[in-house]
Amino acid sequence: MHVALGGCLKSPPISFGITADTGGHISYVLEAAAHQAMSPDVDEVTIVTRLFDAPHLGGDYARPLETVAPKLGIVRIATTRSDYLEKEALAGEMPAFVDGFCDYLAGLPRRPDVIHAHFADAAAVAAIAQRRFGIPFVFTPHALGIDKRAQGACCAGLDERIASEHAAIAGAAAIVVSTRDEEERQLGGYDVRLGRRVHVVSPGVPRRDLIPTTPTLADRLSTWLDRPERPIILAVARPVEKKNLAALVRAYAAHDRLRDAANLVILAGQHAHAGTEEAGVLAELAALAATPALKGRVALPPSHDVSDVAALYARAAAGGVFVNPALHEPFGLTLIEAAAGGVPVVTTRHGGAADIVAAIGHGIPVDPRDEQEIAAAAFAIVSDPARQERLGAAGRVGARGYCWHRYAATSIALYAAVATPRFLASDIDHTLTGCREGAAEFAEWRRQSTLPFVVATGRGIDAARLILRRWRLPMPDAFITDVGTTLTLPDGAGGWREDADYARALDRGWDRAGVVAVLDTLDLTPQPATTARRHKISFFGDAGAADRIRRALSDAGLSARVVFSHGHLIDVLAPGGGKAAAIAAFAARHGWTLADAVAAGDSGNDEDMLAACGHAILVGNASDELDALAPRSGLYQARRHHAGGVVEGLAAFGLDARDAADTSGVAIAA
Repeated sequence: MHVALGGCLKSPPISFGITADTGGHISYVLEAAAHQAMSPDVDEVTIVTRLFDAPHLGGDYARPLETVAPKLGIVRIATTRSDYLEKEALAGEMPAFVDGFCDYLAGLPRRPDVIHAHFADAAAVAAIAQRRFGIPFVFTPHALGIDKRAQGACCAGLDERIASEHAAIAGAAAIVVSTRDEEERQLGGYDVRLGRRVHVVSPGVPRRDLIPTTPTLADRLSTWLDRPERPIILAVARPVEKKNLAALVRAYAAHDRLRDAANLVILAGQHAHAGTEEAGVLAELAALAATPALKGRVALPPSHDVSDVAALYARAAAGGVFVNPALHEPFGLTLIEAAAGGVPVVTTRHGGAADIVAAIGHGIPVDPRDEQEIAAAAFAIVSDPARQERLGAAGRVGARGYCWHRYAATSIALYAAVATPRFLASDIDHTLTGCREGAAEFAEWRRQSTLPFVVATGRGIDAARLILRRWRLPMPDAFITDVGTTLTLPDGAGGWREDADYARALDRGWDRAGVVAVLDTLDLTPQPATTARRHKISFFGDAGAADRIRRALSDAGLSARVVFSHGHLIDVLAPGGGKAAAIAAFAARHGWTLADAVAAGDSGNDEDMLAACGHAILVGNASDELDALAPRSGLYQARRHHAGGVVEGLAAFGLDARDAADTSGVAIAA
């Protein structure tokens, strides 16, 4: 499932530039999804976006469901407002979108194995779905706010955007980018431990191979140009400041020999739908084109379609050049479009565009703020037919390395890897204990497996270690104890140390004294004082007592998590605590996320980790406290009880089938 919120997303053909947000990422999402859907390894691909009703943009965007191709559809989620919104204005609609999206997922007969989020707003939605349904998400940023800041941009909401991108990078099971520049420089600016989560997967060439059956803009250049037979300098970009189109016009105007050698053609979106920023840029371009030096030499068509673009690339290949003067270009699909069409390029050296030119060898990178350098590079190509031909030929060859079928195969393999757990987090009591034969099987699985193993128990660490020894169970790589309020790691000297960072994180929002004062007013039976911890207060009681505690704390305005388990245990935790939170903290130390974990449990204090981890095993003896656990892909109900059920589930997930005595359990589907 792909999630992309901004812009006008529908089945092709796309009216690029119809809004400021309807750019290259729309083509990316559609092409990626379409080619993934062609794979026999894929059952279904869904693109989820926002529903809106804007007649001036067309009626497709108000359709809740749209079939694009076999196995591929678009689902649109309604929010509180029905009008079209630019991405900067979407924040107010996010709560409604999240609610609608989660309702949609909850009602599916089969949930997606992975969500691919495009931009940080979609990643925020995917992160909530991951916590609720355990579906891992992959993140593609497309463009990053930290680079806008590096280029001197200072716009409203930039700090919030960078913070949301930081959260997306930290929380994604994997990150897919298009160039090494994105991987090494752009993502590196966020100071997030990336591990091996970043994957450079080059997209393919957007389809521009339609054969026009009617005249195109290439046939009508005389509408704007005095000498339309001359070669063209072509630019295709949205009319926004960062695309720097006015600098290209000024560069062209200032170079007499370039003006005499070629005309300038700029496709700058659909002018009739221009917003405030776009209208300002278009007005500046029109004013420059109307000057005496440029009159009859610059074409600025008010609209275009895919046939026009294809025809103009073909026209530019005949002695012309394509120019991308953007202040920064994260990738630049137009550069590989130009390459495929045999068009030499002049492009910004800032961002991934320079990587593309270096890989293909079909053009010249320039400083986009140096208008003389832009003009000189363009003239060096159009004035030298041999060079133009050599660069064009290099482009046609190099573009073959950008293939959507290859992207689909690589990304599908990545999704499969994301859906494969990297470590096990298991409860002890009645999950690993309860059957000597099963405990021995689990110990043998651990002996043969390289998968990291974490204990996640309601007990304290001393009691947990004692129980493991009694049952001859293996020691873990880390202990999560006290119902997920303590994380204990190896100290490197054969001992253990509590993770102080996690403890400090649990202090946030935790008023222990206030909680104790409220609980003292209730008629509760405390557990032994030795069970109390800095972030945990424990009692004996039934489900009704747990509900009374929740109501009392809520009425007092105090934040806490109340966990009922094993039919008689009640634990009051710091609001940020719990087994899932501690597993996430352990995972983050290794550059992983909850999506990388397989959790195993049997009772109510396991519910949060069973719901949040990418994979989960319910042992056959699981308590009815878990009956409300939402069915989902990745949740396995074992037939065997106790540790034998854990081994069965691990085998069902392909995590060492040699240990499986019986894998006839069922994967729970909604």
